[in-house]
Amino acid sequence: MLNKESYEATLAHVNTYSKPSELRITDIRFADIVGAPMHCSLIKVYTNQGLVGFGEVRDGADKLYALQLKSRLIGENPCNIDKLFRRIKQFGGHARQGGGVSGIEIALWDLAGKAYHIPIYQMLGGKFRDKIRMYCDTDVDGKNTGTAMGQALKRRMEKGFTFLKMDLGLGILANEPGTVSAPLGFMDEMRAVAREWYNRKSSQQTEQELRELRSRVYDLHNIAHPFTGIHITEKGLDVLEQYVADVRAVVGYEVPIAIDHFGHIGVEDCIKLGRRIDKYNLAWMEDLIPWQYTEQYVRLARSVSTPICTGEDIYLKENFKPLITSGGVSVIHPDVLSTGGILETKKIGDMAQEYGVAMAIHMAESPIACLAAVHAAAATENFLALEYHSNDVDWWDDIIISKLPKPLLQNGFITVPDAPGLGIEDLNDEVIAQHLHPQIPGLWESTDSWNHFYGNDRLWS
Repeated sequence: MLNKESYEATLAHVNTYSKPSELRITDIRFADIVGAPMHCSLIKVYTNQGLVGFGEVRDGADKLYALQLKSRLIGENPCNIDKLFRRIKQFGGHARQGGGVSGIEIALWDLAGKAYHIPIYQMLGGKFRDKIRMYCDTDVDGKNTGTAMGQALKRRMEKGFTFLKMDLGLGILANEPGTVSAPLGFMDEMRAVAREWYNRKSSQQTEQELRELRSRVYDLHNIAHPFTGIHITEKGLDVLEQYVADVRAVVGYEVPIAIDHFGHIGVEDCIKLGRRIDKYNLAWMEDLIPWQYTEQYVRLARSVSTPICTGEDIYLKENFKPLITSGGVSVIHPDVLSTGGILETKKIGDMAQEYGVAMAIHMAESPIACLAAVHAAAATENFLALEYHSNDVDWWDDIIISKLPKPLLQNGFITVPDAPGLGIEDLNDEVIAQHLHPQIPGLWESTDSWNHFYGNDRLWS
């Protein structure tokens, strides 16, 4: 007969990982860092069994998007991921507004993996690949010429990257007279306001003046592409075409190069530019116009031969469907921290595959978000490549503590972790403390004031 006291005493010395059915969320806390490469809010979800799940709010987003969810999660079992996601997803939105729901969803998956002692990809149905191809988004230090960009991309290739991305658009034309037409004074105003905003920290402006400046920046930079009146001239198209030609002259034609950040130009100018650069064998043209304009994407896709890509700002699977089913894109490009999280990203990829659309993944955050994307990519068959923005951030890998290879990225790939959850054992508070946001300096401070923030959330009567 089993002696209950002996059984309990034995269990006290045995690592049972967790009792998943009894696991409950007890707290949620944050740390805001900068430079990895963007401002990101890291998340810890605590439980009654000592397990801690790690998540992250999307780059540039406010942690309030996640804080508002706390009262709806305290006391719940984090292993009920789909149930909790359906409870909180109404509080997310497109782009950065999806960052709170998505970041919490990642932490729930991390906890479930730790509770059952299996990697996240295994809970998604297993993996299609052991290594995840990373594409390196690249900027140029100094004068931005096609040759300089080509040399920068070449250095990325020498590090082992097999897939690349660069910017191509209005920024290259900024100091080239006769390349852009727009309502007179409009471009000058945009540049002046951007310059003033960039230099705001060293200025002597009052709080009211800074508030007014922020409003001007918002108003100018939130004019959607069809409404700016900006057009690229034939001379401008010549400059941009030559830029791409110079890049290809350095790196050759074999390596895939995606292009991004065209600027706020309308679909007609996008078609003109696309036809000019079709010959350069590019991987895709990304976010040429706002993702909401499905019919314009269809028109664009039918007018050029370079693959069309968008999706980093779309929240939830159903909002990807119009672009995918209409033929407006050849590559869908979700960000795990905007879509709704890991499972939603896999669902998006699976839906895209039914229509012959590939999936790349946008990512400009810490190793937490990166590993979340790695698990989603491993479990999705039509995956192409995952973005990497931190090639020049030498402390990026130091944010996490794990038994994973270091650096995480080796020869252009990240090995899919076989460790529980995301594969992260802990976060390195010493490193995080060195890179805290100067205006948000707290490190895992109490969020108890949000424990009872609640309302009647039902969307129907």
